[in-house]
Amino acid sequence: MDKNARLKEQIERTSGVNVLKCMRCGKCSGTCPSYDEMEYHPHQFVYMVETGDIEPLLNSQSLYKCLTCFACVDRCPRGVEPAKVIEAVRLMAIRQQGNNHMTPNDVPEALDDDLPQQAIVSAFRRFSK
Repeated sequence: MDKNARLKEQIERTSGVNVLKCMRCGKCSGTCPSYDEMEYHPHQFVYMVETGDIEPLLNSQSLYKCLTCFACVDRCPRGVEPAKVIEAVRLMAIRQQGNNHMTPNDVPEALDDDLPQQAIVSAFRRFSK
C-alpha cells in the first residue's frame, strides 16, 4: 500500500466518513461561511481525499479556516460529513508537524466583540484534541 492510500485510509477511519458517497454537488461549499477564505472548499476536501491527493490539503491554510460549524453536514443530500473530513485532515497535519496552529491560550487574544460565539466554541473544540 502506498503512502497516499495509507493517508486516505487513516483519514476515512478517523473521520468515519465514506468519501465515495459524495456526488460533488457543491451544496456543502455553497453554505460554508468560510468559503471566501478557503483555498480548498468542503467538497474539494472530500474529493481530494477520495482521489488520494492529500499532501496539498495537509499544507493548506484552509484547514484552519474551517469553523467546524457543520453547516456543510446539514446541507449534504447524501449524508457526507465534510467538516469531519476536514477535522481529520487537520488532526493528521497537527500530528505530522508535531504542534498545533494555535494553542488554547492564543484563543482569548483573538476574541473581539464581533466574533460569533460559534467561532469560540469551534476554536475550543478544535484545539482540545
